[in-house]
Amino acid sequence: MTIRYLKKHAVLEGHVAVDDAEALAQWLLQQRVPAVHLGKCEDVHGAVLQVLLALRPTFKSSPADPLLARVLGLA
Repeated sequence: MTIRYLKKHAVLEGHVAVDDAEALAQWLLQQRVPAVHLGKCEDVHGAVLQVLLALRPTFKSSPADPLLARVLGLA
């Protein structure tokens, strides 16, 4: 599993695939204060990136990939 859903934030790890996009969007929409931890995230599918850009959760940590961090406005 590439996304773990915790009480206060979702943890994206490794390679996050297109199959995770819809579940992530639904989870973020259900949160009062949506937050995502990207510290162990290596890359995300374009659909997941679109979810993150559209819903703009709070980012608890930046991804290691500098391009992904820049696209998300974290660098």
